[in-house]
Amino acid sequence: MHLLVIEDDPRLGRLLKRLLEDDRHVVELAADGESGLEIAEDAPGIECVILDIGLPDITGLEVARRLRETGSTVTILMLTARDTVGDRVSGLDAGADDYLVKPFAFEELSARLRALSRRGVPAGRRTAPKLVVGPITLDETARRVTVEGASVDLSPREFSLLECLLRHPGQTLSRDQLLDQAWPFGVAVTPNAVDAYIHYLRDKLGSAGRFIQTVRGVGYRLADA
Repeated sequence: MHLLVIEDDPRLGRLLKRLLEDDRHVVELAADGESGLEIAEDAPGIECVILDIGLPDITGLEVARRLRETGSTVTILMLTARDTVGDRVSGLDAGADDYLVKPFAFEELSARLRALSRRGVPAGRRTAPKLVVGPITLDETARRVTVEGASVDLSPREFSLLECLLRHPGQTLSRDQLLDQAWPFGVAVTPNAVDAYIHYLRDKLGSAGRFIQTVRGVGYRLADA
């Protein structure tokens, strides 16, 4: 997943970033609410915000409210040292999807992220399920890809790989990150499989295949312009 961690404790923020990246997530980090809101606006591929409720400028509750007021459908997992029913209700009412009390085990955070990913976006917050970069359009509902309006026939794995790249335009994704997001959990494949499917994908996209760029020694990115 592409995550945004908004946490004002520098040590905890850096630790969460490292552990989440080790867990094959792509992670952005902000130390206050306003910076977090700016990152959320500038990086539309973010799928989940891990949000500390006690921030130095505006509260996590205010960040969540402002995200929802802009129409953002991003999943929000709120972190807090407060464990009363009223606090949990306030967080959920502000727009959070889940609530985790500090201190917590990283394994629980990881499990909650997996559960939120499986749950998806609540029906009331869904937007048009189309991803568009340049001439490439991917319709998630119809499971259809077009290049300048012409249909492109992709295998399920090619479709998942392209979907992953389209969700993170301009961002370099490692082979391991692509494997984790585009292949089913538990399937035994090597990073070389990513290279092979990128080759197939480029061929099928024709001239639009140039949008998939190789980042030598790291992985791939989809050019956003």
